[in-house]
Amino acid sequence: MLGIRIVRQNNEGLVETLGKYKRSVTSGIHFYLPLIQKIRTVSLAMTPLALPNYSVITKDNADVSASLTLNYHVTNSVKYQYENTDSVESMAQLVRGHLRDIIGRMDLNEALGSTAKINLELATAIGDLTDTYGINVDRTNIDELTPSKAIQSAMDKQLTADRERIATIAQAEGEAKSIELTTKAKNDALMATATAEATATRTRADAEKYRIDTVNSSLGNAQPGFFENQSITAFSDLAKSPANVVVVPNDHIADLGQIPAIGAALKSGLATPPKTRPKA
Repeated sequence: MLGIRIVRQNNEGLVETLGKYKRSVTSGIHFYLPLIQKIRTVSLAMTPLALPNYSVITKDNADVSASLTLNYHVTNSVKYQYENTDSVESMAQLVRGHLRDIIGRMDLNEALGSTAKINLELATAIGDLTDTYGINVDRTNIDELTPSKAIQSAMDKQLTADRERIATIAQAEGEAKSIELTTKAKNDALMATATAEATATRTRADAEKYRIDTVNSSLGNAQPGFFENQSITAFSDLAKSPANVVVVPNDHIADLGQIPAIGAALKSGLATPPKTRPKA
């Protein structure tokens, strides 16, 4: 009633005279003619706008619900106020159209994993087009891309099947590796046992050969007195035996001493029997 209007900070005033736009005024106190003039205020501050549950069809005909948030601010208050009936809704429809076009060129899996790419392409596509409405879109963000319930159910089944397949393959590979390691360990043990037995057998054979060689060498190098002493012992044993008659050639009486030593050696395999002399 007093013709005074205060335009707040970060706002712009539009002065109308008899309903027609005349001029713009900045923030501060302004005077106008009541009933003839009017000052409209337009906010120039950045404003968030949510566009939820927007249905989009992908390249492979999958229905996706998109939720989008954008931030905009008024760049031309005259266009914003007078050249469009609803500049915000017009801007939102432009954004939805470009979003439909971008996602429509993608497969479902690509779209679900490429929100950053979609945001970038959307910001590039919008560009300065919204200037027609006196608005500039500062930032766009895809909050959510949700496939339909039928597609979600199919994806869950596929994911479950893939996980079960991977688990089965992993289990089979583990069992195969276990069998391989077990078989290798058994083979190594058998080879080690066989090697140890072969070494032991060779050692015993070497020891037995050494003992036989030693006995043969000792018998070959024995002094005649040793066999004479053995002859006395042999006759003593013969005297104690139950035999009534023992026939011995006269020229081999001294050989009786060799009977216990050589006989025992032959019996145990420690000595080899002497070769018979060929008859003349």
